[in-house]
Amino acid sequence: MKFNQFLTLSLMFLLLGITSAQAQNNKKNQLEARRIELRNEIKKINNLLFSNQNKKKDQTALIEDLNYKLSVTNNLIKVTNQQANLLTRSINNNQKEISQLRDELTILKENYAKTIQKSYKNKSEQSRVMFLLSSDNFRQAYKRLQYMNQYAKVQKQQAEDIKVKAKKLQDLNLDLVKQKEEKDKLIAENKVIQNQLEADRKQHQSIMAEIKKDLNKYAVQIKEKQREAAKIDEEIDRIIKAEIAKSNKKAGKTSTYKSGFALTAEAKLIAADFISNKGKLPWPVEKGIVKLRYGKQRSPINPSVEIQSSGVRIATEKDAKVRAVFKGKVLAVMVQKKSNPVVLIQHGNYITAYGNLKTVYVKKGEQISTKQEIGEVFTDSDGQTLLKFSVYKNNASQNPAEWVYKM
Repeated sequence: MKFNQFLTLSLMFLLLGITSAQAQNNKKNQLEARRIELRNEIKKINNLLFSNQNKKKDQTALIEDLNYKLSVTNNLIKVTNQQANLLTRSINNNQKEISQLRDELTILKENYAKTIQKSYKNKSEQSRVMFLLSSDNFRQAYKRLQYMNQYAKVQKQQAEDIKVKAKKLQDLNLDLVKQKEEKDKLIAENKVIQNQLEADRKQHQSIMAEIKKDLNKYAVQIKEKQREAAKIDEEIDRIIKAEIAKSNKKAGKTSTYKSGFALTAEAKLIAADFISNKGKLPWPVEKGIVKLRYGKQRSPINPSVEIQSSGVRIATEKDAKVRAVFKGKVLAVMVQKKSNPVVLIQHGNYITAYGNLKTVYVKKGEQISTKQEIGEVFTDSDGQTLLKFSVYKNNASQNPAEWVYKM
């Protein structure tokens, strides 16, 4: 193999090693960030859903809460196991490298000892001078001098190699101890989490056993809640369509609601600004977790019952203030019989809806700024404080998780 080819292959292996180490480090950082997120999520679940144990929570609500907590806890255990496995691989690689370094260091020390021993025999200046003077000619003397200098360099390089490898071995040993401690800590934490998971599973199984005794009753309750939600959605749809028609009439257009809002130049800028903030909008409450997500999903009580959600349901703390996620104008403050107020805020041809409020701070036509408080969330007799939050483009619902930061 030519020297250039050898050099190219050596560089390739070096780059592959660096890339592999970087990829492993990136994976480790990603897993740790995810683990912290999930731990914080469980803290929020406990604070927002399970802190008030004095109140007798509705069985269906309790099952929903437990389902959510079990899901997040399972994810946390999975991520922690992935971290532990990654550390195991890293520990094994370190142990192999330590073993290899020890062997290399042994050989280096043996060679260095031989060099020193040989050097000691010829260490006197007199013997060095005699070695040079005994040369047959100047050329031979010069070569002997070069040899002596090269020999000294080899000695120096050997000593430096031993020093470098000894330092690397020391660092690897320290890193290995740290990795083992980190792994032990993760395993210990995982045991605590698994114990809590088991306790939550038993509670879940116990409640489900009670529910199954009268499953039809709970199915009726779920369907009734769906009907109530559908009525609110229908009224929101009616209001938005009416406002679309009004905007078209004002603009001198005869088109129906299907064409969407007829926007002024200012409203177009607000809509464009709203779109540019997709995925970056603030949460409508300061502290919250999503209990019910957007779209069709099976009921955790009875999988044969399908739940259709036009927005998300956010659990928050009692007396939580509701904040506008973006600047705009209050399109309507909707109040229906047997339901709590809903505030609709227009952002060009986009609408955000904030439902299940106990108090409203704003009125129709009022200009609103981002994060401005617009009301308070209602807390029911079970101690649940739930905000219904929706996003619409004209009168078509959107997935709020695509708009709000880390929803």
